[in-house]
Amino acid sequence: MTASWTWEYGRYEPKTERLVEALCTLGNGRFATRGAAPEAPAGPVHYPATYAAGCYNRLTSHVAGQRVDNEDMVNLPNWTVLRYRCIAEDGLPGDWLTPDDPGMLHYKVVLDLRAGTLTRHMLFQDGQGRRLGVTHLRIVHMGDPFLAAQRTTFRAYGWSGLVEVESGLDGAVTNAGVDRYSGLDGHHLTEHRTGFAPHGLAWITCRTTSSRIDIALAARTVTRPGAPVVTSRTATGTVQTFTLPVAPRRSATLVKTAALYTSLDRPAGDLLARAMAHASRAPGFPALLTAQHSAWERLWEEGEISVSGEKGRILRLHLFHVLQTLSPHTAELDVGVPARGLHGEAYRGHVFWDELFVLPYITLHFPDVARALLMYRHRRLPAARTAARQAGQSGAMFPWQSGSSGQEESQALHLNPRSGRWLPDHSHLQHHVGSAIALNLCRYGRATGDTGFLHGPGAELLLEIAAFWAAAASYDPERKRYHIRGVLGPDEYHDAYPDAANPGIDDNAYTNVMAAWVIQQGLELLDELPPARRTELTGGLTLDRAALEHWDEVSRRLYVPFHRGVISQFEGYGDLAELDWKAYRARYRDVRRLDRILESEGDTVNRYQASKQADVIMLGYLFRPAELYGLFDRLGYRLDDATWRATVAYYLPRTSHGSTLSSLVHGWVLARQKEPDAWKHCEEALLGDVTDIQGGTTGEGIHLGAMAGTLDLAERGVTGLETGPAGLYVEPVPLGQIEPVSFTLCHRGHRGVRIRLLPGRLGITVPQSLEGPVNLVLPGENAVAAAAGDEHWFRLPSD
Repeated sequence: MTASWTWEYGRYEPKTERLVEALCTLGNGRFATRGAAPEAPAGPVHYPATYAAGCYNRLTSHVAGQRVDNEDMVNLPNWTVLRYRCIAEDGLPGDWLTPDDPGMLHYKVVLDLRAGTLTRHMLFQDGQGRRLGVTHLRIVHMGDPFLAAQRTTFRAYGWSGLVEVESGLDGAVTNAGVDRYSGLDGHHLTEHRTGFAPHGLAWITCRTTSSRIDIALAARTVTRPGAPVVTSRTATGTVQTFTLPVAPRRSATLVKTAALYTSLDRPAGDLLARAMAHASRAPGFPALLTAQHSAWERLWEEGEISVSGEKGRILRLHLFHVLQTLSPHTAELDVGVPARGLHGEAYRGHVFWDELFVLPYITLHFPDVARALLMYRHRRLPAARTAARQAGQSGAMFPWQSGSSGQEESQALHLNPRSGRWLPDHSHLQHHVGSAIALNLCRYGRATGDTGFLHGPGAELLLEIAAFWAAAASYDPERKRYHIRGVLGPDEYHDAYPDAANPGIDDNAYTNVMAAWVIQQGLELLDELPPARRTELTGGLTLDRAALEHWDEVSRRLYVPFHRGVISQFEGYGDLAELDWKAYRARYRDVRRLDRILESEGDTVNRYQASKQADVIMLGYLFRPAELYGLFDRLGYRLDDATWRATVAYYLPRTSHGSTLSSLVHGWVLARQKEPDAWKHCEEALLGDVTDIQGGTTGEGIHLGAMAGTLDLAERGVTGLETGPAGLYVEPVPLGQIEPVSFTLCHRGHRGVRIRLLPGRLGITVPQSLEGPVNLVLPGENAVAAAAGDEHWFRLPSD
């Protein structure tokens, strides 16, 4: 791992191969292919897979005596399949060569971030002493979102002869990429058809079993030198066999160009005809490669963050994977933010609250994509309304896990791999996902000035979510406060009180404060709306003056529990037992999944003051101190620096960081407080996926929220950047480990506004355009208007 724009693995290690495959995934926002070796079939070591954004299917399984329905992002037919072997002088073929062959002498994988290419170099020596060099160069085209291609070059060293090559399409794939899901049915594809056409074309069509999504895959395979082809097919796949001559100074090349279509694509049409036409008419590999470079160059220009050294290289890798999952092509699709990208099957490809950590970066660089992701939620507003009605509430209750339809996709059972037991899963009680949606749409509106969205779909979303919270709050006449009961907070560990018959906890501080904020924002937006639109929305929600007064009262009187001078994570948290953290770390070393450890011992984390991830501390991540203290003041509570710092200090040693998002949040909050331990947490977030810090989870799919969150840390975190109608507010936070930092952003019609943070200095450059000036506001300073074409520098106060 040397160059700043490449990611290299110079040794083949079976135990880490799935990690390499995930981190070497190539995608274009529409579909992605894991970076698996094309020679290797799916198994314990390798997991080749291709996923299309939004392509889900539902299956029923029987687990632990229960019927379980799960909707999964579907593993699609494998277009990369390629096998080869040397032919002996007597015409007998040798063994098929794979990275697991004992005769492999050299192995190197190079991911080129700038160009969006994956290269795999291998050198084999067979039983007769013949050495064969093999190089694969793969792209999933960022310029043409329907195409992928792979060029394979064979070189003989010290011998001349023949190489037999099989190029295949494999439709006999299943969802089998996560071991703990092995008890669930993974056979999502049916009705396979296969065939061949002139000019080296092979094709396969199939359909998902219940969602009835049609898939068509066509591949054109050509060789140099040209060679006769022998074709064969099965019910679920095709094989084209070539015999290629090789010699020390005469290499052979095979190029496979694939086109993938699904019935989710618009406009509708004959999928197979479109796939075959696209594959057959695609340019040659050099032209595809040139276009791929150009497409990525444009993306890097719009999205690049410049941070020096190894930290900058890791951030660039994170950005690469964010853009492969959510590219400008995503703006044309009806998809959300899959928590594990398009890189694997963990979480079944579902959409959680991770967009809370992803959309801040996307909004500042690709606002059209951010708008499309918010529209994914808006299109599922009817499902959220239905869920609220079924729960006896009004407004919209968005699911904790979402997929194709917007109904709740959280599993009813989950497996504890440590104990082998299937346990009830109550994560669907995390209703705070609605607040995350509300926060993102408000931030999007402030950053872009897109009143068309904010007054249209955005207003519907915000007011429906506010209506849910206002209805969910129950009044307590003794305390003269409102309570929200029976929920789960971001912590996730605590899904019930000890020995309670029913799941859920009461008055989670994060949930209640965010609910109050959402209702407040809804009321303020109503005041901003044109009269006709306000009347339309209040009429649809039956909001009369009394209802709006009730909203205002709830937003000011929601209960927030405290204990021992700090904010309680939820009512009764301070009464729980203390855990002997030192003893558990000595016994298990890694206690990130403390819930699984305790359950395997016959205990439950519900009895202890122990959190999986940041919960109360999330409030300090989302809001600057002055904003947070203002929120508590509106609720009738006094929160100051001393109380907040004590709260942060209280939860730090009681958090196991079982989520990759947790260290990011703690690092951000501690950096704001100028704490010396801030970088330790930020660094853990930065290294989470590249070092597979949670021990095997990255191979199941990268953690998109954590990756995007580190980008946001390098931009908004260290600069203290907030965007709004008044301009860009900047309050730099000293975090010398990622300074200097430079990035561009979009702001209310301006594209390419550059912010540079150097030690003691901050600069802003506004590119030439027809837009008006950009206001920059620093704490205690008057706003400076930077006109198009201007550059301004400011000295920052020293600590």
